Amino acid sequence: MQPALTAAILTGSATLAVLLALLAMRWLERPARPALLGSDLVAPCIFLFRDGQLIDATAPAHTILAGCARPDLAGLRLWLAQRFDDLAALDETADGPARREVFGTDGTGSARLRLVVEHTHDGALRLTLIQPGSETAGIVVDSLSQQSLEQELALLRQVLDAAPMLITRRDEQDRIVWANSSYLDAAERSGVAPLWPLPEILAPEPAAAHDGNDRRARMDSPDGVHWFDCYTHQHGAETTSYALPADAEVKAEQNLREFLQTLTKTFADLPIGLAIFDRERHLQLFNPALIDLTGLPVGFVAARPSLYSVLDQLRELRMVPEPRDYRSWRRQISTLESAAAAGHHVETWSLPGGRTYRVTGRPHPDGAIAFLFEDITSEITLTRKFRADLALGMQVLDGLDQALIVFNAIGQVVMSNRVYADLWGPAPPRLADALQTWRGDWNEAPGLAELTAALQMDDATTRLTGLLLGPPKAGMLSWHVTPSPAASVCCDSRRRTRR
Repeated sequence: MQPALTAAILTGSATLAVLLALLAMRWLERPARPALLGSDLVAPCIFLFRDGQLIDATAPAHTILAGCARPDLAGLRLWLAQRFDDLAALDETADGPARREVFGTDGTGSARLRLVVEHTHDGALRLTLIQPGSETAGIVVDSLSQQSLEQELALLRQVLDAAPMLITRRDEQDRIVWANSSYLDAAERSGVAPLWPLPEILAPEPAAAHDGNDRRARMDSPDGVHWFDCYTHQHGAETTSYALPADAEVKAEQNLREFLQTLTKTFADLPIGLAIFDRERHLQLFNPALIDLTGLPVGFVAARPSLYSVLDQLRELRMVPEPRDYRSWRRQISTLESAAAAGHHVETWSLPGGRTYRVTGRPHPDGAIAFLFEDITSEITLTRKFRADLALGMQVLDGLDQALIVFNAIGQVVMSNRVYADLWGPAPPRLADALQTWRGDWNEAPGLAELTAALQMDDATTRLTGLLLGPPKAGMLSWHVTPSPAASVCCDSRRRTRR
């Protein structure tokens, strides 16, 4: 029995060893087990909605919703409508099929999509986007996000390329590393060779009048010079530049400068002093006549002084009417400024030296004020002389012992003397009124018809005489009608002398 038992044990041991060897070989020869879902595979794209509102979503699903107009089922439906022809499954209720698959058209990216529509037991709607072409036939993941990013990138490129401005991106060394199509087209038109980094085609204006990061630049091309207003924005070490066309603005500024030069040349020949103050009441424009009339120093007016400084300087030069005190002077200046700003304002300044100036204030757009200084000394002198001569003539006429009245060609009374007023009363305004006065209480005063005919003769060249019954206590009057070269008629009357 002992040998038999030993043989049985050995046989069993050998058999067990063979079995263990076979198991070890099978273990080593088995195929590699797939990794757990979610470790090596990408995340699924799943949306969960209830009553049209999102209640949960995976990371790729959130990426897609971020590009939708609204983060709900309605917003996602617009996104899906661009990729699937039939979305009727989204409108089915929970009473319908528990699972529906919708096949979409080819996308613009690399994915071909399937949409799985499922209704859960608690009434929620689960949407899953699947890519049938994947090796694992699993759930679509980053390919959808990539497709959404590609579409957004294409949209941004279309917007930037269609922008009516030159857009560039510069690195920390101020080299152009990106530009939109407008910049590339402009570089091609300007004849610059396409190199990398991209060439600089805008030359900044030497005397830039812009503040901060804004500046004006020019571009020389075969069809002429083009101007741009450039704006830069800093992004870390890099900057983005936007160049807006400014040809129209530059042309308008050039026309304005030429217009101002023309005005300056025109104003330089005017005998009237001109001073234009802006809305801040600083002198912006003047002509040489202003200096000649006021005696203001050239350096003073060239420094663009304020209105009050100019008037104070004129006061020191005794070129303004001398007020009683400084308070009255400041009140006078305030009145002048406010009146000129409100509308047309004219003042006459009688200066201590005997000269007379007419100062005119006119408002201009945007709150500016223009003052005109005109020397009217000769005009005032002539007017005064004329008035003195006229007063002397009236004194001579009033010294006559006969009543005198003068009519112009249209029958208006030009003048009359004091004797006429004593005889007939105040002179009437017209010939018809004078005839009515001379008629008195008579239906037809004796001698009035002949006087009327004499006054209404158009071709009278000689002196006409006659008789007229005067007012009470005056008796008969003799009258004389004398035509004058100035198309007027002079009529005088006196008491008739008895012989």
